Amino acid sequence: MSGDPFDDSGGGKAGLLRQPKAVWATAGASVVAFMGIGLVDPILPSIAEGLPATPSQVSLLFTSYFLITALAMLVTGFVSSRIGGRKTLLLGLALVVVFAGLSGTSGSVGELVGFRAGWGLGNALFVSTSLAVIVGAAAGGSAAAILMYESALGLGMACGPLLGAVLGDASWRFPFFGTAALMAIGFLAITTLLKEQPKPARKTSLLDPVKALGHGGLASAAGSAFFYNYAFFTVLAFTPFVLNMSPYRSGAVFFAWGVLLAVFSVLVAPRLQERFGSLKVLGASLVLMGIDLAVLGYGNHTTAIVCTIVSGAFIGLNNTVYTELALGVSDAPRPVASAGYNFVRWFAAAAAPYLAPKIEEWTDIHIPFVVAALAALAGAGIVAVRRRALTMEAEELLPVHEREDAGGTAAEPAPAN
Repeated sequence: MSGDPFDDSGGGKAGLLRQPKAVWATAGASVVAFMGIGLVDPILPSIAEGLPATPSQVSLLFTSYFLITALAMLVTGFVSSRIGGRKTLLLGLALVVVFAGLSGTSGSVGELVGFRAGWGLGNALFVSTSLAVIVGAAAGGSAAAILMYESALGLGMACGPLLGAVLGDASWRFPFFGTAALMAIGFLAITTLLKEQPKPARKTSLLDPVKALGHGGLASAAGSAFFYNYAFFTVLAFTPFVLNMSPYRSGAVFFAWGVLLAVFSVLVAPRLQERFGSLKVLGASLVLMGIDLAVLGYGNHTTAIVCTIVSGAFIGLNNTVYTELALGVSDAPRPVASAGYNFVRWFAAAAAPYLAPKIEEWTDIHIPFVVAALAALAGAGIVAVRRRALTMEAEELLPVHEREDAGGTAAEPAPAN
């Protein structure tokens, strides 16, 4: 594996930038899909003031979104294996367009929470299928495909808060209308540029993702990612209330956070993995993230801003390694393994936005970050304890001398389709 994801050398394999138009169209729509996650960050206080609602009520925007996303992971493979990847992507995009637009018309926090749930269903259908489509259509193998996907994630996470700040400065409703418009453009791009992907030989049942979690390696990756995602979404959903800044200032903070996330997931992670191995990188990153969150919770306002931005670096590293582990650690088809993994981890993304403000109400403003820091450390602990179960994928990314000591490399995981 080359340390440079943009490298065009090595057996004629294309680098990250030389991809078919269908891959670029899917990745572009994925950017907008991920923008929808962080879009509401800068406007959370504005939504709370405009509807009106308490921070814990507004946090349900994330909880409903990710709870439906988690449950929908059991449905995505079932749907895509029957109607095909292209139609599933278009169905997901259409749902996002409808429910993002409806979110902008909400008259109460209850309506907004409900519309975000419908948005989460569409996003689940799109995001889980887009990864499989990119892996299946990308040039350069699975490594290039995963980096393309992580690039879309990082860019979306960076641009979402910025778009939310720019549009939300006029009204908290405008970011939702803006997302609906951008997703409609993505719908047209997929319709025009993406041909139907081959359907899998065997249709996926609703329980296949759950059965896939019977594999020790995948279950370990999902369990560790569960705790990591609790820490991740404490930062994303709770920190805006702690920083208590204007939409523009909050958007700038989370834009910088997203830039670090993108840079470390696409450029830094592959180099660190090549030198130290996936599990060492993941374990160290989770520990450092836990320390960063503890400092964030007890520091002054400036320290909190710096730690929020710095957390993007650790999140970028973690996202890349977790995605590779989830797709390669078991012998399940990639869409099924991805669905099972996401089914587990998105529950934490649903829990953190709700529990963090509740914990603050029960204790004080510092404790939610202590809990998040402990969650990150718990994720690192699972990686350490379950290292052997996770080694199947990790051996591919070990340093050369360690790989030789282990007796060779692991086989390339079977393709998704």
